[in-house]
Amino acid sequence: MTNFQKAFCIVLSLCFFASLAILPGALFTGENVYRHLPLYRFLEKKTQVSSYEDRETYEKIAGENGKYLGECARSEQLVAENEKTTPEPEENAVTEETIVPEETAMPEKTAIPEETLAPEKTATPEETPIPEEISATEITPASEAADHSETIQESPEPDEPDLHDSTETLAAAIPHPEIDLSPAKLADYNYLLGQFYIVDSNTEADAVQINAEDFLQQDFGISKDTETPQILIYHSHSQETFADSREGEEADTIVGVGDYLTQLLTENYGYKVDHIKEQFDMESGDLDRSAAYDYARDYLELYLQEHPDIQVIIDLHRDGVPEDRHLVTDMNGKPTAQILFYNGLSYTVTKGSLDYLPNPYIQQNLAFSFQLEYQAAQYYPEFYRGIYLAGYRYNLHLRPRSILLEAGAQTNTVQEVKNAMEPFADILNRVLQG
Repeated sequence: MTNFQKAFCIVLSLCFFASLAILPGALFTGENVYRHLPLYRFLEKKTQVSSYEDRETYEKIAGENGKYLGECARSEQLVAENEKTTPEPEENAVTEETIVPEETAMPEKTAIPEETLAPEKTATPEETPIPEEISATEITPASEAADHSETIQESPEPDEPDLHDSTETLAAAIPHPEIDLSPAKLADYNYLLGQFYIVDSNTEADAVQINAEDFLQQDFGISKDTETPQILIYHSHSQETFADSREGEEADTIVGVGDYLTQLLTENYGYKVDHIKEQFDMESGDLDRSAAYDYARDYLELYLQEHPDIQVIIDLHRDGVPEDRHLVTDMNGKPTAQILFYNGLSYTVTKGSLDYLPNPYIQQNLAFSFQLEYQAAQYYPEFYRGIYLAGYRYNLHLRPRSILLEAGAQTNTVQEVKNAMEPFADILNRVLQG
């Protein structure tokens, strides 16, 4: 070996031992040596993004992974529980599903309306109230609800229901309230308000005006032994339609629902009913609801002079709600639209008492709608949505037994809303029997 070769070997050995001294971890732990070279580390630092630089994305990914792992764990637990042997129930034993508790404690229920009606207009200029958002639920004005209903779908003519059978079924119903209707609970103003009422932001009420004990003591019974009409049904908004209404078919509008309610009250309950079909919301062939309540009031005042024995007045509407909301429940195996009562207090927060909209029957109106709601709470607890208190009058001053009824909405089918007239006729009859 030459001197040159010896020198070269010595240099290589020195380089090797120097490398061991500088990078011992990389060589003995199996890491890649090149990761420790200055050039590579510089480039790697430029291309890396710390997981903490985009903290929001990191937390979302971690959260989704946590959800996924939790679902996997729950699934495995359910599978394990299902594999266990379940003992057979004794013969004739009553299972949990068939036990009917004497009283079911339910969470407090507050109905949320999706529409406030256009305020009544008179010769006195008045601001139109714009209700604020209620419990984050969208409120659709009546005019917008009308626009929703212009999308008409073709549907077959529904079969005529058997009125006699439906009435017998409803009459056989027993009270099964889902909330506490005891006098002590109803005496609690906050409880009463939370269970039965929704107060619009443009008005206010108090414990003196909203008093369940006083409401339930009032007698709204009427006699059926008369030759003249006792009940009047009309529609301030006669052009309201439903999800499957056929264009030009009166039977598929709120007026057609009024026809069915008239038939129920007349044939099944023995009342004499007048049904007014005047189009108060049409002006020169066009939809115009700006003065519908004024036109209706002028017409009804003359009509009541000619028919003084009318004791019950029902302004029958359908509500307007967001298109993804469906106000329906199952009753006696039928899909049934839910209902909402509407009361005007002739009082606004900004103007106080509205003297130009006098109503001597405000307390009777309130008592009448409460008794209807009270009957619904006992016999049809999933049927009612609440009593909406607004600041104007809505022609409820014409009789003590005046109500504005919202049956379903534009997202309901015609049949669902007609089905709702059966339980409504039943609770109305229970109140009118006194």
